[in-house]
Amino acid sequence: MGHGLVNSLSFWLEHLEGLHPKGQGGIELGLERVARVSAALEQRQTCPVIIVGGTNGKGSTCAYLEAIYRAAGYRVGCYTSPHLLVYNERVRIDGTPAGDEELCKAFARVESVRQQLDGVALTYFEFGTLAAWEVFSEQSVDVVILEVGLGGRLDAVNVYDADVAVVTGIALDHTDWLGPNRETIGFEKAGVFRAGKVAICADPEPPQSLLKHAEEIGSDLRLIGRDFGYEHCSGDAWSFWNRRGAQRDTLSRPGLPGEHQFANASAALAAVDVLQSRLPVAMAAMQDVLRDIRLPGRFQRVSEHPAIVLDVAHNPQAVAGLADNLAAMGAFRKTFAVVGMLADKDIDGALRAMKGKVDVWLLAGLDVPRGAAVEKLSDVVSGHAGGPGLGGAVEFFSSPVEAFRCAVGMAGENDRIAVFGSFYTVAAVLRELAQSS
Repeated sequence: MGHGLVNSLSFWLEHLEGLHPKGQGGIELGLERVARVSAALEQRQTCPVIIVGGTNGKGSTCAYLEAIYRAAGYRVGCYTSPHLLVYNERVRIDGTPAGDEELCKAFARVESVRQQLDGVALTYFEFGTLAAWEVFSEQSVDVVILEVGLGGRLDAVNVYDADVAVVTGIALDHTDWLGPNRETIGFEKAGVFRAGKVAICADPEPPQSLLKHAEEIGSDLRLIGRDFGYEHCSGDAWSFWNRRGAQRDTLSRPGLPGEHQFANASAALAAVDVLQSRLPVAMAAMQDVLRDIRLPGRFQRVSEHPAIVLDVAHNPQAVAGLADNLAAMGAFRKTFAVVGMLADKDIDGALRAMKGKVDVWLLAGLDVPRGAAVEKLSDVVSGHAGGPGLGGAVEFFSSPVEAFRCAVGMAGENDRIAVFGSFYTVAAVLRELAQSS
């Protein structure tokens, strides 16, 4: 590997893709490989670390934590995935994506050590996680926020020890890797908990496996509704409470839509409470900061006439939340759905959450290794996969961009277009919008 290539981020990302036979989509759970490289890099935890897992709501909760600590004046390192448009989005310092040069230097350090360890195999996500830690160390951040990629127990971020671990909620997703039900998935999510450390769960009905694991290892488990929670006040205001009876009143409504965002924001505030002695945060830093948060691809409205909404929802729970948010928008003449999904998702369960709510389905294939064939989506919508159909006309397209262009051509100013089903689907449409603006 020549030194002239060190500052080419595209080169490094191609290199990462080439390390696993399935490229960026390659999944191989386990901590042994990451732990070896991390130890050889002499990575040390020198500031509080918050790990955030859960089926849905991880990105939102990380965004709330990041915004609160930034408002309080701390230097914040935040690692999330996947990215929508550019890899740099995954590694943020004080809300700003890391620069190409910073990332390239970090990748080079990881690669050098990897080669010294006889070329130990790392997946795309594992390599990126180690590099993100290198960036945060170089930047001397005050707090590190790490979003779990998949599961928790065997996810690469779990090589680091969380001072506070958050599980937002448990629903069915990634069942090929995490197991077939909430009990098996709950055990995997609880794997980020640590003995003697605070574990926060924002699922109102946590599976017994999560409760049991927390008890067995001696975590200080704090549950929403029992140890912390929220209450709606007059207007859009709300309040947060914790097990000590402390209450933070008249907080502004979270900027991200949906009732579930109050649970995500409460989990973030519960984590901030736990770390108050190490990272003091004044009430003023929390008052209005959540109101201004927006996340690309999370019920993102990019147009009004017609209304265009982009959402990365890709499992039944997330699509049900999208359906609720769409209903809260009010009445529209027609709703067009641009959908592309990965084959390993619960396609039937996800799309069924939109039953009777779509007038025209514009179904698209995804040109990625795990992409679902458009016929598979059509079988669910039409009812050929078993059970009743979901209603609405169906159109086929080879890509989300083709489907979106058709939707824009068909939609009138009193209609709406909902783009969802995968990060890949939303990313493709975002790129299309950027190029056409």
